[in-house]
Amino acid sequence: MPEGLRRQKHMPPSSFSSVEKTVVLLDANALMMPFQFSIDLEGELTRLLGVYDLVIPSSVLNEIKGLAQTDRRAKAALDLASRYPVLEVEGRGDDAIVAAAQTREAVVVTNDRGLRRRLRKAGVPVVYMRGKAKLEAEGLPIR
Repeated sequence: MPEGLRRQKHMPPSSFSSVEKTVVLLDANALMMPFQFSIDLEGELTRLLGVYDLVIPSSVLNEIKGLAQTDRRAKAALDLASRYPVLEVEGRGDDAIVAAAQTREAVVVTNDRGLRRRLRKAGVPVVYMRGKAKLEAEGLPIR
């Protein structure tokens, strides 16, 4: 298993193949996109990136757990997050996401404008929502 990842109970072992895949980190609002806008998150990421591994930073999982206490969409997002491996990260919030993305050379999915700006400045590729049903990417290397 890649360093720093822990597998959640029902993650299939095939999720950790030896094929080089793009690592994609989801922030909290990305996890809630399918429930706010009925977007096909996985389908859109496949369209943009091809083969990828979705990973949830531990700081994002903790944030979603807190929100799930009072928000039904966050509860659904928590169920969605349970399908993916968790990346243990240091720190909290945007700082943890930026650091993890740089360390892992990952793409980050977020609609948070402030975080998108920080990621752009750090040279991290970003995927964000365009309209209400499509994702758009910026900063991806040309294949």
